[in-house]
Amino acid sequence: MTDTLTAGLLPFEHEPYFPYADPAVAQAQRDAFRLVRERYVGRTFPLLLSGQEAQGEGTFEVRNPADTAEVVWHFQKATPAQLEQAVQNAKTAFESWRFSDPLQRASIFKRAAGLLRARRMELNAVMTLENGKNWIEADGEVAESVDHFEVFARETLRWAQGKPVSPMPDEHVTTVYEPLGVVAVISPWNYPSAIPLGMALGALAAGNTVVWKPASETPLSSYLLVELLFQAGLPRDVIQFVTGTDDVLGDPLVDHRDVRMIAFTGSKEIGCRISERAAKVQPGQRWLKRVIAEMGGKDPTIVLADADLDDAAAGIVAAAFGYSGQKCSACSRVIAEDSVYGALLEKVVARTRQLKVGLPEDNADLGPVIHGGSAKRIMEYVQGGKGRARLCCGGERASMEGREGGYVQPTIFADVEPHDPLFQEEIFGPVLAFTRAKDWQHAIDLANDSEYGLTAAFYSRDPAKIAEARKRIHVGNLYINRKCTGALSGTHAFGGYGMSGTNAKVGGPDYLFWFLQTKTVAQKY
Repeated sequence: MTDTLTAGLLPFEHEPYFPYADPAVAQAQRDAFRLVRERYVGRTFPLLLSGQEAQGEGTFEVRNPADTAEVVWHFQKATPAQLEQAVQNAKTAFESWRFSDPLQRASIFKRAAGLLRARRMELNAVMTLENGKNWIEADGEVAESVDHFEVFARETLRWAQGKPVSPMPDEHVTTVYEPLGVVAVISPWNYPSAIPLGMALGALAAGNTVVWKPASETPLSSYLLVELLFQAGLPRDVIQFVTGTDDVLGDPLVDHRDVRMIAFTGSKEIGCRISERAAKVQPGQRWLKRVIAEMGGKDPTIVLADADLDDAAAGIVAAAFGYSGQKCSACSRVIAEDSVYGALLEKVVARTRQLKVGLPEDNADLGPVIHGGSAKRIMEYVQGGKGRARLCCGGERASMEGREGGYVQPTIFADVEPHDPLFQEEIFGPVLAFTRAKDWQHAIDLANDSEYGLTAAFYSRDPAKIAEARKRIHVGNLYINRKCTGALSGTHAFGGYGMSGTNAKVGGPDYLFWFLQTKTVAQKY
């Protein structure tokens, strides 16, 4: 039956992006913003415990980063007792969901894909109001979420078939995969749709149940996806949706003896903390917890003397300043061979100066960073860099008349030394460092001089150098002659090396293995 349904699925195709250059499409997106403001702004949203709405111990505000004076909606602060209830609900639901038919899971995901396609512009607008993405960035993420549903429907069926083994003359032997249990999904604010959805679908596709804890800055993007899954037919006890404070939903969730696995995306600091705490076996715990973590990057773009400099400059600017540099995959280092260093820098600076800082709701090139605290931290790097490197453009806060928000000018430093914090540390903002390499081998060495290893771009037209780069550049996602952002689910399996995380590779053919355990069954004839 599984083979029959797999064969009946149409070949996977990526969800196309909306052509906002078409005035009718742009107007439809503006209409979606009006709808979202009418439907959601000012509302208070509940916890979802086995699908039942629950109130916490007070609420917290979610503010529009484009104008932090605007409170867009409120969410609940879960209590310790509600966290315990959520974990126990998920534990109980696991006993039935673990035996659910893979065809059922795949069908739910397929239905959810169709539901999300019909509401993409609405979800785009919600995301923009929560985390400050412009239309293009938000639409790219929601389209990726549609892709996740389609990809995981297919992966559910593929992994359900098990794997072949070498036959025995007197035994029937099978290798099958079974789910783990309760999975805690802890997600960041910068990709509030695609990242938690990818982790949650990995868990659900494998037959696990989920405690879904979104970032407090962006909970509505997650809430709407959970409701959409329920609408598609997911049993309402399979996901527990909890929001609140870190003292209740941080360490206690990670430490809980009945949580079998933690799927996390966020900072290196928190990822290391989760890994350390999860390694401790709690009283009554009957397993070693599994952890997958994606923890950031310091992503280089390497440009050799034989590269197409215009193509490289376009890719650098898009990867460095898209969503104000708030991507773990964002280009934050450019390493260029000496002979083209000056010409490339000139082209990148010229393109950067054309970018407009403005309101993401108006689809400006750059919006704000997520909040004032983030802007303050970014500017500390910038101010320190002014004394050590050559400032080429930007370097100041940007202001929006009548708006309060963390607006930062796109900033480029040249002649940055390899030991400088601008070169080594993840800034997570619109700050780009240029560093000179004496030759192409030196450029690769500089690219590898990082504790991170998430993405990298390599621009060259020399097949021999490209072949060497493929072998030597130490990252999970290497892009040749294209920008280092924009991984597509089902094609660019995403996850990094080193302190970028556990290399779990969401959207790829091996991802579900992280959420499964392997059983060999041998029956003697």
